[in-house]
Amino acid sequence: MDASRTRARALGRAVPAAALVCCAALAAGCTAPAAQAGRDTAATRAALPMAANDLQSQYQKVIREVLPSVVQIQASRDLGSGVVYDDKGHIVTNAHVVGSEKTFQVTTANNEEPLTASLVYSYPEQDLAVVRLDRVPDGLKPAVFGDSEKVQVGQIVLAMGSPLGLSSSVTEGIVSATGRTVSEGDSGGGTGATIANMVQTSAAINPGNSGGALAGLQGQVIGIPTLAAADPTFGNSAAPGIGFAIPSSMVRTIADQIVRTGKVVESGRAALDITARTVVNDRYQPSGVAVVTVRAGGAADRAGLRAGDIITAVGGRPVTTITSLAEALAGDKPGRRTTVTYQRDGTEKTVEVTLGEQ
Repeated sequence: MDASRTRARALGRAVPAAALVCCAALAAGCTAPAAQAGRDTAATRAALPMAANDLQSQYQKVIREVLPSVVQIQASRDLGSGVVYDDKGHIVTNAHVVGSEKTFQVTTANNEEPLTASLVYSYPEQDLAVVRLDRVPDGLKPAVFGDSEKVQVGQIVLAMGSPLGLSSSVTEGIVSATGRTVSEGDSGGGTGATIANMVQTSAAINPGNSGGALAGLQGQVIGIPTLAAADPTFGNSAAPGIGFAIPSSMVRTIADQIVRTGKVVESGRAALDITARTVVNDRYQPSGVAVVTVRAGGAADRAGLRAGDIITAVGGRPVTTITSLAEALAGDKPGRRTTVTYQRDGTEKTVEVTLGEQ
């Protein structure tokens, strides 16, 4: 009994000692993270302004690098933007900026007085054109064009140009989508082109931005802002936050050819080598594209298509209008094989076609 009480007293003394060790460890564990959390919070608060300042500094760095390469282009009636392409005075812009005109007034970053420029070549099918300054001023700075194949959704971008005539303006946003196929209207100054692989951005694109620069934070031009989406529910006014830019890889492909040869010799755009028109059904709804003429030896001719055939699908993609036919072909390349579904004398047929070049 005495031994039992002795063991109990010993345990009684031992347990609180052990409990104190555990509580001390627990207390140390509780107070250290709390103190650390306080330090982390303070560090986070201090880091936030630093991060904001870093981002702001990066914005300003990109603007200092790219904006001097963005010019304002004034035609007799229209105004737009352009990007200095090389040190020989070539400037790339949109075909709808130059329209049918041959001479322009160009205001560069380093010259308050406009310089004269002449059209080298306009390629409405891709809504791109190149003009050349008649006199190359000192300090003309060509832009650096990046690889648009590496553009990612969520990437921060800056749009630079002359919206509403306000030269050297900058808006910011992100790349909100890539690989868009967009058809321009042929009214309101558009060329009616169907353009594949366009970069969609939330940066504001307004009249006058066309032909300017869409730049990433690395200081490279990744696209040429070309048009903003229209919202039909509001009288086709511009839909906020939805703009499109021609990817820089396509810009380089077209501009290089124009600078080198004075024209586009390889468009990279697939074609069926036909002329066609939209047809409607008995409810007056577009229902296909009727072949009007077939170029001898062209893609359609080699596949056995002929005038009067009504194309209803290309590559399995439904075709109801000329625009939808252009969109179906826009994502393809010359030389590739695809299928064309058509109606002839009330019978539906499908053939394989090796695409030509537009």
